[in-house]
Amino acid sequence: MHIGSRPIGDGAPCFIIGEVAQAHDGSLGMAHAFIDAIADAGADAVKFQTHIADAESTPEEPFRVHFSPQDATRYEYWKRMEFTPAQWKGLADHCADRGVVFLSSPFSIEAVDLLAKLDMAAYKIASGEVNNLPMLERITREGKPILFSSGMSGWAELDDSIRYVRERGAEVAVFQCTTQYPCPPERLGLHVIDQLRERYQCPVGLSDHSGTIYAGLAAVARGLDLLEVHVTLSREMFGPDVVASVTTAELRRLVEGVRFIERALQGHVDKDAEEAALQPLRAVFNKSVVAASDLPAGTVLTREHLTTKKPGTGIPARKLESLIGRKLARPVRRNQLLHEEDLLGDL
Repeated sequence: MHIGSRPIGDGAPCFIIGEVAQAHDGSLGMAHAFIDAIADAGADAVKFQTHIADAESTPEEPFRVHFSPQDATRYEYWKRMEFTPAQWKGLADHCADRGVVFLSSPFSIEAVDLLAKLDMAAYKIASGEVNNLPMLERITREGKPILFSSGMSGWAELDDSIRYVRERGAEVAVFQCTTQYPCPPERLGLHVIDQLRERYQCPVGLSDHSGTIYAGLAAVARGLDLLEVHVTLSREMFGPDVVASVTTAELRRLVEGVRFIERALQGHVDKDAEEAALQPLRAVFNKSVVAASDLPAGTVLTREHLTTKKPGTGIPARKLESLIGRKLARPVRRNQLLHEEDLLGDL
């Protein structure tokens, strides 16, 4: 699979998505600021959500949690989150200028129609839209990869929707997601990542709502193709997702950590070759058998006569027990490293 020019899965670097969602709070300028901040942090994509109130909601839709004091209904909130087609194009163009992929989750067929005019590289399906087959059918006509978030779906629903789009020729990726804001560690479901990969034989991701960088790092260490995190410019910002978001400074650390882990996983160390290459260091740091006291020639060595100290240029410390009962060929002084020529008979 490719998202734009970026390869996904099969050993490619993890595709990191900075999710803005509604963190812009309806401000176009703030939306553009997020693009710069997420690009500066090193992410691969910036993702928004495209809401068209009349197409997805009614004035009767209530808030699940009434977080917005200026909006009496959820419908009014969605209305305030809308951008015009020209404004959406400006956001997409800004992403292109910054070298990040522009993505946005549609919440209606009308939103798909709007985004299709921007030739968006892939479509991310929000957890609540997985069973929206009419919208999925419209998306498949674009011939772009479809990225499913699984936070509200059981296996049967995921099976049906993935089969539905695959029958229409779509490539898919599936994200493990827990719809809890913020998500506690024990609810992340990192083990589900492996189940998704085995079940659907496709790239897999994590849509993380923990508000930390730890979940993403742990998931990448298990083998992850895509990672999505909510982003905030500050913990003091307004919005329902702030508690489940990472700051842009944390996003930079997350990206650095992911790339570090990827390099570590791709590396290979041959222990025998390492030992050979480190012989000069071994001579400095390893220990040798030394005399624990001044000993005359002819001394039959006992355990009390011997100890081990650095450097490792004499008889190796691991051979100490084999020296017990051997006879000294010459006198040795305290702290003198023993060598084979100091002993009678063979080692």
